[in-house]
Amino acid sequence: MNVTINRLAPLMLGAILLAGCAKPPAEQLDAAEKALKEAQMSGAAIYTAQDYAKLEASLAAMKKEVTDQDGKFALFRDYGKAEQLAASAKADGERVKADAVKKKEEAKAGALQAQQVAQEAVKSAVDLVAGAPVGKDRAALEAIKNDVEALKASLNQIQLAIDKEDYPAAQTQAKAIHDKGQAVSAELQNALAKVGKGKPSAHKKK
Repeated sequence: MNVTINRLAPLMLGAILLAGCAKPPAEQLDAAEKALKEAQMSGAAIYTAQDYAKLEASLAAMKKEVTDQDGKFALFRDYGKAEQLAASAKADGERVKADAVKKKEEAKAGALQAQQVAQEAVKSAVDLVAGAPVGKDRAALEAIKNDVEALKASLNQIQLAIDKEDYPAAQTQAKAIHDKGQAVSAELQNALAKVGKGKPSAHKKK
């Protein structure tokens, strides 16, 4: 009997050791990191910044838990918590990605609308300049014309931002151009009022 036990003891010990040698949930960890990457590519860092920051923190906690377990003696390793963190991070990553995609589309629509408003403001300034008489204050009119030309050129920056899918930057640029366009128009209207623009100009006698 004792001989049998002595023979089985190494096998039983080996089985215990094998059972105790837990391994990291590689598949779940990879899925969680993939979810983070996809969320990042969807623009989550810009459009859902707070949620994306929390997601990054969750991934960091998951990796720390794996590292902590790796540092333990093989028999005492337990990756159960790491597996739970990975599953939670994966689900959060998919949610953050979906939210980012939605908000990105909303930002795109806002950028396109802001672009149109900016274009209209610039066109209004261009039309005013085109109809302005030269008069005595030629230098002032030329300065305003230069401002308008600069505004027209800056409209390209909005389109470039839209092409790069940087919709917040496009909206910011569009607003700045719109405000500048209105300011230039107001300046020109004031100048025209001083020289009596708006009254019918004298026609040549027939």
